[in-house]
Amino acid sequence: MRETAARFDRFVASRGGDLWVAAWLLTGDAQHAEDLVQTALLKCYGRFSSFDAESAFEAYLRTTMYRTYVSWWRRRSWRSEVPAEVRPDAHGATPAEDADLREDLRRHLTALPRAQRAVLVLRYVEDKTAVETARILGMPENTVASHTRRALAALRAADGIEELRSAP
Repeated sequence: MRETAARFDRFVASRGGDLWVAAWLLTGDAQHAEDLVQTALLKCYGRFSSFDAESAFEAYLRTTMYRTYVSWWRRRSWRSEVPAEVRPDAHGATPAEDADLREDLRRHLTALPRAQRAVLVLRYVEDKTAVETARILGMPENTVASHTRRALAALRAADGIEELRSAP
């Protein structure tokens, strides 16, 4: 039991930052991101010892995290919460010249409907296929494609994101 707990602690220490980044991109808020990661870890902890590879457990954990996020966006009380302030990304520095673009992208990403945001994060940050994204979010592939098209069109049309207009 202690060995499993120690392995789990090492897993969280090594992968927690990346999990938080994905959660932050989904929620647009540091505290909600922490809540989402903690909730997913709590839901999955009991299954940790049943996985031979940590990568398989991480895939299971990420699926749980995305499904938890989907269930949260359906709850009215969570949808109505708005972040009080924008906090700097504490999980990795980027060059100063990219700061404005990063902030514009974050602002426009959080303005998207939650389903579109989840699809973009899975497809372009987590590098999931449309099939994997549909499975994780529990929606048809055509809906994933539709959300992707609409979200990318909205981001390309947004002010301050010139680099996305020339992207494929």
